[in-house]
Amino acid sequence: MRQAGRYLPEYRELKAKHSFLTMVKTPELAVEVTLQPLRRFALDAAILFSDILVIPEALGQGYKFRDEGGIGMDFRIDSRSQIEALGSANQVPEKLSYVSDTLKLLKKEINGKHALLGFGGSPWTLATYMVEGGSSDEFSRIKSLFYSDRKTFELLLERLSDALITYFKMQIQSGADAIQIFDSWGGIIAGNDYEEASLKWIRKIIAELPSDFPIILYAKGTNPQVSAQAKHGVSVLSVDWTADLRTTYKLANAARGSLGPIAVQGNLDPVLLNTTPQIVSHEVKRLLESMRGAPGHIFNLGHGIMPEAKIECMQALVDTVVNWS
Repeated sequence: MRQAGRYLPEYRELKAKHSFLTMVKTPELAVEVTLQPLRRFALDAAILFSDILVIPEALGQGYKFRDEGGIGMDFRIDSRSQIEALGSANQVPEKLSYVSDTLKLLKKEINGKHALLGFGGSPWTLATYMVEGGSSDEFSRIKSLFYSDRKTFELLLERLSDALITYFKMQIQSGADAIQIFDSWGGIIAGNDYEEASLKWIRKIIAELPSDFPIILYAKGTNPQVSAQAKHGVSVLSVDWTADLRTTYKLANAARGSLGPIAVQGNLDPVLLNTTPQIVSHEVKRLLESMRGAPGHIFNLGHGIMPEAKIECMQALVDTVVNWS
């Protein structure tokens, strides 16, 4: 999950000088933000500093951060003609060349000492922002589009899937060692419709990527879908803190069949990093103990680290994991 953020004083200092979007689009700044957590903590991976909404922006629908919080898109997609007017996948490498440049610089900087992770949003999750016009509480517009005008919905998801295939291939060619797909709003659609609304589009993307390349899928709030998610080419299922990780591990591997073993990632509640080092260490040990003897566990949070996280709590987390035996 994302490592950088307002909990680090060095990030806040940089943010005081540059906007978020400027940092994302300036490779040297994005590299600096990516490396900041690695300078403090014994982490295994560098996670590209970027945003999932660079894809809608590359297709012609920009984004910004609202003063009251949350994301605001430059406009709301509410017609088929607006979807048809979006850019195409072949524009992505040029529009998002700054991402490629950032990855190439990072590859040189970390020099094999850490894994380098790229990422992007799932088609469904990106579509929620595009159709809702930004962050939403009810997601009524995207759900209404899915149920009432499936052809228009699928036109948008096809456009996004094609753009993401191109984007992920570009990240791989630029040095990413793995790609994480964030289906952050997968849990807001009815369970019976998750396949048609989201998972089939993720499958489409994975089918176009190199078969042996590591793909991590994080889909918040989709615990009942674990078996379905495991039945395709992902290497790792990343789950939120509401799931029992050992149960998820068993269900996912039972569903794999001839695909072979699948790893799990997670899933400490990020709020714990706002408490005390003692509480963090205790909960980390409990999670690690629950996975004892299960090969293929990437310790991580169950969602992104929060601005209120305490550095001493993050240090306790890392120390506990590193010294675990």
